[in-house]
Amino acid sequence: MECHFCKKKIDGRSDKIFCDVYCKSSYHYKKSKESIPNFYKKVDSHLKLNRRLLKNYNKAGKSTIRTAELVEMGFNPNFFTHYWKNKKGDVYLFVYEFGFLRITENGKEKYVLIKWQKFMENKVSTSSN
Repeated sequence: MECHFCKKKIDGRSDKIFCDVYCKSSYHYKKSKESIPNFYKKVDSHLKLNRRLLKNYNKAGKSTIRTAELVEMGFNPNFFTHYWKNKKGDVYLFVYEFGFLRITENGKEKYVLIKWQKFMENKVSTSSN
């Protein structure tokens, strides 16, 4: 018998397929990296990227950025966790605690970026509603 990862001879039980914990872990890590990303991983990575970008461009709690600039960095507005509607009827989409609203200002598409506030709690809606 030989190890599935390093191909060294294995001593011990007849059903043993790895020589040690390192080879077992390395084998499964390599296998997961080679496999096609599943739907969950794709969504999770988009959410993480969107959150990182919104956090990076919204240091003050509220800011505005050109839509094209965020999209160039990989931002995808179709991936969000929930939304909040203000009294004016504007619907902010949120990626965890960072929200965005698409607006047109002086003929240019922009996002207004905000951070989640305590007063918004009673008016939250999930994206599955």
